[in-house]
Amino acid sequence: MIFSRNPARGSRILNGLALLGVSAILCMAFAWQFVYDELPCPLCLLQRVALILAGVGFLLNMRLGPSPMHYAMSIAASLGGMVASGRQVLLHIAPGDPGYGTPFLGLHFYTWAFIAFSAIIVFCVLMLSADRKWGDSMLKKPVSALGMMVMALFFITALANVGSTTLECGFGPCPDNPESYLLLGTAAAP
Repeated sequence: MIFSRNPARGSRILNGLALLGVSAILCMAFAWQFVYDELPCPLCLLQRVALILAGVGFLLNMRLGPSPMHYAMSIAASLGGMVASGRQVLLHIAPGDPGYGTPFLGLHFYTWAFIAFSAIIVFCVLMLSADRKWGDSMLKKPVSALGMMVMALFFITALANVGSTTLECGFGPCPDNPESYLLLGTAAAP
């Protein structure tokens, strides 16, 4: 990809924007969980894990340089996320079924997740067709302060999601329809 005299810079910027998008989705789901007192179901948690794994592929592209292996990791994670979100869409597709959770802009989060995973796959395919491994020269260039902030935001968001999942499920299987934080003993509002 040729954006400047340093072609790898454009790839780093695009991967940073993709990582920022993944972080925004995770932050939104995390905030929604507390604002609406809606605990994520096991399929929702699988979708969050898939988003985190897809984000790790973008993070590696930013830190180590673009690589087909990193894009493959994001694509594989997105395929897994599509399976989890597609399963949840199919569970609630029956007429009269209100779905799980409060809708956002007319769609439930699992539908938005399916769309996001599809977009990640399209992004990765486009980047794979236009990007290439820039070799050791990319490793010698430090990540910008803004890039480091995007990576830190992703890392903090991932840790917050892991922490809330641990509070919700403890160290065993998560309940099908969670109503309280297991480790806190508090109930979510009805």
